[in-house]
Amino acid sequence: MPRPALCLRSAALVAALSLLHAPLWAQTGSAGMITVIGEGRSDAVPDMAHVTIGITAEARTAQEALRRSSEAVAQTLALIDAAGIAPRDRQTTGLSLSPVWDYGRSGSPPRITGYRASNAVSVRLRELATLGALLDAAVAEGANRLDGLHLALADPQPVMDEARRRAVADAIRKARLYADAAGVSLGPVRMLSEIGAQPPGRLAGMRAEAAVMADAAVPVAEGELEFLARVQIEFAIAAEE
Repeated sequence: MPRPALCLRSAALVAALSLLHAPLWAQTGSAGMITVIGEGRSDAVPDMAHVTIGITAEARTAQEALRRSSEAVAQTLALIDAAGIAPRDRQTTGLSLSPVWDYGRSGSPPRITGYRASNAVSVRLRELATLGALLDAAVAEGANRLDGLHLALADPQPVMDEARRRAVADAIRKARLYADAAGVSLGPVRMLSEIGAQPPGRLAGMRAEAAVMADAAVPVAEGELEFLARVQIEFAIAAEE
């Protein structure tokens, strides 16, 4: 049998814990909560581009293959200079030299028949209207690879923030809908967290109204970039009077 003093202390502890919890409910005035996820999207026309212009050349000797690719790169860099692109917006991103093998018939040993040299320059174009003309001129001067064209915004933050605002508005709309359907009153926000902010990775629906740069030798459709934000919000359910 437990001692009477120990029982009294246990009862006092339970009573103290009950008193601690009672003010919490009174302060929040909550009878539960509603948790929703909101999504928001915002579109914008890109105003800059990233593109990699590459050159691959083959020759009988490694020295000759490297010379040919280097000459073509030098001509491409001259075009970039003429377009007024700053040095900070260009970078050599690929340089390779490898043998070209001839494997002949089955069973015969492979032999080297030449060499292949590759070089590439990544360019950041802050004036999107110059993209088509630059690509056309680069190909005319010997470039034979165009890699990784990516359209972007110079300042994506305002568009991303608008997507976040729309995500919060969407969450509030859903919470009000659920509260009304459940016959309860929506209380204040208890928690808000961003569960995903997606920078644009594709054109927004490949919109038909996307403008085409008619003055460019290589037509480029601008389209619209789509930004996506997702938030999770917990709302208190207001206690009935």
